[in-house]
Amino acid sequence: MTTVNAPTAASGPLVLADISGYTAFLQSVASAHRDDAFADGAVPGAYAILSGVLDGIVGRLVPPFTLSKLEGDAVFAYADGTTSQPRGQDALDCISACYTDFRSRVDDARATYTCWCDACSRIDLLELKFVLHAGAFVIQDIAGQREVVGPEVVIAHRLLKSRAAELVGHNAYALVTDAATDALDIVIEGALELVETYDDQLVSARVFALRPA
Repeated sequence: MTTVNAPTAASGPLVLADISGYTAFLQSVASAHRDDAFADGAVPGAYAILSGVLDGIVGRLVPPFTLSKLEGDAVFAYADGTTSQPRGQDALDCISACYTDFRSRVDDARATYTCWCDACSRIDLLELKFVLHAGAFVIQDIAGQREVVGPEVVIAHRLLKSRAAELVGHNAYALVTDAATDALDIVIEGALELVETYDDQLVSARVFALRPA
């Protein structure tokens, strides 16, 4: 019989790094190459590049955070207080370094890409956004995998669909909730204020642009 660990209560930061435009990009690549690469059993180079991009995001966030899981076009990580976690400017620097690496990997694709059809060239339109939240959550085993669950986890994921992109004018931003600001002692100077409502609950946050508008 497989031993299942009992659920564990924890509290700390929750971070999501989400690639904007990921699904639309892969759909366009699949459509453009359905009669050549896919037809012959090969895979377009765009898939390998995106795998490298996601690997780079994980490499920049883990550590200092712990990887929860990959969610298609997003990386979900957390810290539960058992290990050191970035605080203050270090937390923002971690996100900034992750974004810089993402941009570098996308830009480097030009040197290795073998196809620049209309679909594949859209990789330049990909962007990376972050949500940094904090609060209580539960770590539990589900189907042999460690899952991080709870209301604050749900809020963090819902914030991926916030109005932050409208505030900064593009999809390259870091949304930091007030809960994360307080928990990690983050200085919010220069950030734009954002308030979202979920199930009658107000969630206040600050948005940092990761590149000029």
